[in-house]
Amino acid sequence: MNLPFFLARRIYSDSGNGRKVSKPALYIATAGVAIGLAVMIISVCVVFGFKHTIRNKVIGLGSDITVASYNTLHGMDQCPVFIGDSMTQVIERTPGIAHIQKYAMTQGILKTNSDFMGVAFKGIAEEYDTTFIHSCMKEGTIPKFSDSKGSNKILVSKNIADKLKVKAGDKIFAYFINGTDIRARRFTVSGVYQTNLTKFDEALCFCDLYTASKINGWQPGQVTGVEISIKDFKRIDTAADYLVKNVNRVTDKFGSSFSSETVQEMYPQIFSWLDLLDLNVWIILALMTCVAAITIISGLLIIILERTTMIGLLKSLGCRNSVVRHTFMWFATFIVGRGILIGDIIGIGIVLLQSMTRIVKLDASVYYVDYVPVELNIPLIVAINIATLVVCLLAFVGPSFIVSHITPAKSMKYE
Repeated sequence: MNLPFFLARRIYSDSGNGRKVSKPALYIATAGVAIGLAVMIISVCVVFGFKHTIRNKVIGLGSDITVASYNTLHGMDQCPVFIGDSMTQVIERTPGIAHIQKYAMTQGILKTNSDFMGVAFKGIAEEYDTTFIHSCMKEGTIPKFSDSKGSNKILVSKNIADKLKVKAGDKIFAYFINGTDIRARRFTVSGVYQTNLTKFDEALCFCDLYTASKINGWQPGQVTGVEISIKDFKRIDTAADYLVKNVNRVTDKFGSSFSSETVQEMYPQIFSWLDLLDLNVWIILALMTCVAAITIISGLLIIILERTTMIGLLKSLGCRNSVVRHTFMWFATFIVGRGILIGDIIGIGIVLLQSMTRIVKLDASVYYVDYVPVELNIPLIVAINIATLVVCLLAFVGPSFIVSHITPAKSMKYE
């Protein structure tokens, strides 16, 4: 058996000649590593949970990339584009594409007997992926939207339903102003949804694509744009580059110029906030790693001083400085390893508890979700474990050279 490993295990097991390692120092060193690692695991899982939950919400009500007219995407007047077979084929060749869906936007006013408010109507058809909307439904059902006929059914957000005091099944009037022409329509509220994203919940309703296009007075085939979903979000830049080269600045038969934007470009404030979370978690990782390293160094220095006599005895028996240093490096490995194990149990346990019970709540109006989302990323947790072990051991390399200055003669002073 390796001598340094054997000696380190004997010291750690407290079985050497009745001389026991200082328990408080051992416990503090282990606790420092465990708490630091647990905080790092929880922080990373919470940040990943936030990023993916918020991103999925934004994409769920839209897409990864939107193709529309230049004027529409850059906040100018609503300008339709004609999506013919040739343009559809070009878009369908986008690398990594998963799904495409057309939509049409129009503005209107919803009115009840007691109140009214301006809203945005998003016209969608059968091809629209309503998976995310289904997960956000509070009451009612999602109607079968169409691009060939109108059902006079709409889907409203909970914010709108609360302000207008309507619920699923109620009738409501909508007024649309197109130049000097004012049109009125009577809709049935088919369902109520809630995403907790203020930008959408404040004033977004869903209706038939056919209804929105007809209210706008557009020609058949004209829509506000096309939403594109990508299989792997990490490859969104590749898809965006393809669209810039093959779609942007192309004009349709009515003279409208195509343009495209990614979801990050359309909602920069939200994604800037998510990027800021990355910075915060890196700061937390750095601080907790430093705390763990300092704690393990402090504890081990106390233990080295306590074992000065043993070190002198080993040297008097012919042990080299390297053997003694390796002994305490192995001892540090035992302590850090135990701390990592305890930290994993605490960190992963808290993450799983929050994932299953959602016990920690949030203000949805501020954080876009009503609970703390978490996501267990096993490869990243393993990487944090390895990094913590390596950093703690590297931090102890310098202090371990203290044993080089301990001689058998000096060790007698500690008797």
